[in-house]
Amino acid sequence: MRIVIALGGNALLRRGEPPDAAVQLAHLEAAAPALAKIAADHEVVIVHGNGPQVGLLALESLADHALSRSYPLSDLVAETQGMIGYWIQQTLANAGLTKPVITLVTQTVVDSNDPAFAEPSKFIGAGYPEAEARKLAGQNSWTVHQDGNSWRRVVASPSPRRVVELETAQTLLQHRTTVVLAGGGGIPVTEGPSGRHGIDAVVDKDLTAALIATDLKADLLVMLTDVKAVFLDFGTPSERPLHHITLADLTDLTFPPGSMGPKVAAARQFVQDTHGRAAIGSLDDATTVIAGSTGTQLTAA
Repeated sequence: MRIVIALGGNALLRRGEPPDAAVQLAHLEAAAPALAKIAADHEVVIVHGNGPQVGLLALESLADHALSRSYPLSDLVAETQGMIGYWIQQTLANAGLTKPVITLVTQTVVDSNDPAFAEPSKFIGAGYPEAEARKLAGQNSWTVHQDGNSWRRVVASPSPRRVVELETAQTLLQHRTTVVLAGGGGIPVTEGPSGRHGIDAVVDKDLTAALIATDLKADLLVMLTDVKAVFLDFGTPSERPLHHITLADLTDLTFPPGSMGPKVAAARQFVQDTHGRAAIGSLDDATTVIAGSTGTQLTAA
């Protein structure tokens, strides 16, 4: 099969954990044997998230008084693509994958007039108690929203229109190469008469993964995160997981816009466009999520 796997940034750095490289590498190393086996048996594209990582870099940039202005998010997304892509390449090889693995620094074209710029919704960075989050928001001109039991910064997340390096990824796949593509949803760029230019945003990686999966005619889109499945009433005493569902089952359901909402939207879009299968589940259960026996499995009918 041709499989597009979206690894959540929160799957690499889980809620409440210190943002150390060793912590994130440990999660990847634990999942790498399963991912390496999947990549050995199939054509695989890996799209990773970067919410916690890009938020950390943004905070460091903001605190660096040697800078006349902090680095824009587009530049920081590029940095996380190199760092996380390197980790993925290394852990897959160390887990026994003999096929080449390549990380592409990837640009994703967005519309500068996307209404998402007026309504920030993409969580980045660490979680804080509400009072601390509101204090940081006032100091740094952030927008903050509640994310579970904590509060986090949110930034603009425009819809992906086109992945610039997609044709290169297609060529690499045809030559038995596993491709790490559009990390962090891709570096957000706009196109105009003067060419391409980075813009201050973070594109949702799940929506970009769905676009990639559709354009590459993938058989399966898999989103691996830090929860076992999609839950109804998540975080409440009545929460319950969704296992096997169809497009019709999603008609009257809603999910949080900054976290599970984009995953469900991406799964729905891919299945509608291709009649393929989409799955959402835990990175720890990668093999069984891809096999269809755990996680949330979405099909057309």
